[in-house]
Amino acid sequence: MYRARVRGCLLGGAVGDALGYPIEFTSLDRIRASHGPRGATGYVPGAHGALGLISDDTQMTLFTVEALTTAHAREREKGIGGAWSMLLREAYERWLKTQSQPAPGDSATSGLLSEPWLYARRAPGNACLSGVAQMYAPDPWLPLDGTPGRVNPDSKGCGTVMRSAPFGLVDTADGAFAMAARGAQITHGHPTGYYAAGALAAIVAHLVAGDSLEGSVLRALRLLERHPAHEETSAALREALDLAAEGSPTAEKVESLGAGWVAEEALAIGVYSALVASDVKAALLLAVNHSGDSDSTGSICGNLLGARYGDHGLPHTWVQRVEGRATIAALADDLAAECVPG
Repeated sequence: MYRARVRGCLLGGAVGDALGYPIEFTSLDRIRASHGPRGATGYVPGAHGALGLISDDTQMTLFTVEALTTAHAREREKGIGGAWSMLLREAYERWLKTQSQPAPGDSATSGLLSEPWLYARRAPGNACLSGVAQMYAPDPWLPLDGTPGRVNPDSKGCGTVMRSAPFGLVDTADGAFAMAARGAQITHGHPTGYYAAGALAAIVAHLVAGDSLEGSVLRALRLLERHPAHEETSAALREALDLAAEGSPTAEKVESLGAGWVAEEALAIGVYSALVASDVKAALLLAVNHSGDSDSTGSICGNLLGARYGDHGLPHTWVQRVEGRATIAALADDLAAECVPG
C-alpha cells in the first residue's frame, strides 16, 4: 500500500496541476462562460491546444523527489545524515536550468535533466526563481522559531507548499514537517510560507500511515501549535475544516478561503476541497474552478487524495493523459523502493 500511496500522491498532484494550469489567472465567471456553468469538467486545452500539461508545481515537486531519493540512499549507504538540504538546493538549481534552456545539454545524460518535456517555462513564481538563484541551503538542524528566513524574508507565496508533499512520503509527520519547512526557506523566508509547507508534508505523512484526512489535518494543527508564529497557517486550516463541516461545496465557498496565491490559502483550498467533495473527481474539479491559483490548489488537493487512496483511487483517464506520467510513476517507484518503511 505504501508504493500505491507514493504513486498516488505524485500522480494525483500532477493531475490536479494539469486540470488547473490552463485556467490559472482566469476569473470564475470567465471559466464558466468558457466551459459551462460547472466550469472545467476535465482537461481543457493549454498551450498550443495540448491537454494535460503540468506546470512548475509538478516540475519542482519532481525535483524534490529526486533530491530526497538521493539523500535517503546516501544516508543508508554511507551514513551521511543531513545531506538532504544541500541535495535539495542542487536539485532546484537543476530545475532552474530547465526554465532558461530549450533542451537538455550534452552533459545531461541521466536524471530529470535528461527529460526534454521538463524544459518548459510554465509560469514559475518570482520568489522560486530568485530564491533558487541565490544558491542557499538552510542548515538542516536550523530551529523553526518563527523568524524570517534569509532568502526572500517577506515572501509567503504558494511556491513553498505546492512542491512539499514528497517530504511526507519519506519521514514521520514531525520529521517531514521540519524538512519541508526548512526546504521552503531555500526560496521563501516568511514563517507562514514555510509553516504551510511543513503542514502539508505532515498531513501527507499521516495519510501515508493510514489516518483519515480530517484526522491528519487535526494532527498537523497540533504540530503547528508548537511553533512560534504559526497563527496564520493554523487559522487557514481551521477555516477549511469548519467550512467543510458545513457540507454543500461550491466554488463561492472555495473563494471565501482566498485565491491561493499565498501559501496558507493554497493549503486551505486544497484541504477543503479534498475534505468536502463527494469523490476524488469532484474534489479535484472543486479545487481548480475558482478565480485564483488553480494549478497549485489542484496540485495540493491531488497530493492529499492520492496519498489517501493510492494511485488506483485516481480517475484513470486523467492519470493516463497527464504529461510525463511514465516518468512520474517511475520516480514514485524509485522513491518508494528506497524509502519503504522498515
